[in-house]
Amino acid sequence: MVNTSISDKSKDQALIQVLADRLKKQRLPRALSIKERVDNGGLLNDLDIYFLKEVFRDSRHILPLIERNPEWKTTAVKVIALYKSITDKALENEENYRGSSNAK
Repeated sequence: MVNTSISDKSKDQALIQVLADRLKKQRLPRALSIKERVDNGGLLNDLDIYFLKEVFRDSRHILPLIERNPEWKTTAVKVIALYKSITDKALENEENYRGSSNAK
């Protein structure tokens, strides 16, 4: 068990609230839009790639917060799985596109 002071716990809760709001209002809608596009065979554009890089960069900083607040672990795992499914499908689509382009 991680030893945290009340002040640290309050800071964590405030940060978690900000992150949850950002997820709900910005990141989740954007991720679901990208997922729908790649699930339909679309490719990532430069803005999508920038967005995903930003998400993965931020996740490295969020992991210690999740470790200190395990009640958020299930949510974090679901969000990570969503991003993984997006990148896996986008890679598959890119490989299919390049394969069909090379065949011509």
